[in-house]
Amino acid sequence: MAAAYAPYRYARGSAGPWNQRQYRASRAQAHADRARACSHQPWRMRDDRLVDWVVKRLEKGWTPQEISGRLPVEFDDAKMRVSTETLYQWIYAPAQTHRGLWQYLPRGLRRRRRHGGRRVHHERIRWRVSIHARPCVIEDRAQFGHWEADSVLGLRGTGVIHTEVERTSRFLIAVKLAAGTADATVTAQRNIFAALPAHAGRSITCDNGTEFARHYELADTLGIPSYFADPYSAWQRGTNEHFNGRIRKYLPKGTNLTDLTQTELDDIITEINNRPRKILNWATPAEIFQQLSSDPDHTRCASN
Repeated sequence: MAAAYAPYRYARGSAGPWNQRQYRASRAQAHADRARACSHQPWRMRDDRLVDWVVKRLEKGWTPQEISGRLPVEFDDAKMRVSTETLYQWIYAPAQTHRGLWQYLPRGLRRRRRHGGRRVHHERIRWRVSIHARPCVIEDRAQFGHWEADSVLGLRGTGVIHTEVERTSRFLIAVKLAAGTADATVTAQRNIFAALPAHAGRSITCDNGTEFARHYELADTLGIPSYFADPYSAWQRGTNEHFNGRIRKYLPKGTNLTDLTQTELDDIITEINNRPRKILNWATPAEIFQQLSSDPDHTRCASN
């Protein structure tokens, strides 16, 4: 508030000390108005070189978190630094509306939104085991081999993509199905996990979609139990939801999947699995999955 004070000389012989600084309300208000006008501004994004680098990475499908984490690796320059939150604020700022940068984000939302849920009072899946009964070793991601499952829908009647994401390595597997039926889903799961080392398939956490109604068959054949998230609580399977969003960058909602081949889908998944992740100290999911799947005795400590 230094700008709110100004030197003021008391008259000789007055009670005040000589040259005492006096508070001026008008100056204080003007200073506050200037500060308010400049607050919450993404100052970092006023450097043309930084803006150009960020926009090019967004157009390549990089997330703000990946961009923020990669900058210190690419540049030994303090000006080439920006936090993830600053990037989101800049992307959604009214001044950047003309750029349409939101469309390059994983979810492609025009506005940032809050996450929430609601309660339901019935179950449609027999022998369903709640996520709240899931062992703690799954929650802390210290043990390799625990997965999250879901389905990515195409245009009605054109096919479904079954997705599995390993919680520790963030490695993604996806299989195209003709329909999202319980029979097709459990068959895809058996094929996926039968091809992996035994320690790479310990459990699956999924939502309450009817495609997982035959989860018990997976437990009977491969000994892999399934746990079910609370209804309308997608954040309980946040890793899978995040990677489904990445798939949506290639195959937006409403995409006709009729002509999509498994080979083309594999190419998309390979590209996703070979992008660096902050949670993995900027290693790729493919690198970590290869390391952990080849070492059954290895325990990795990772944060949520």
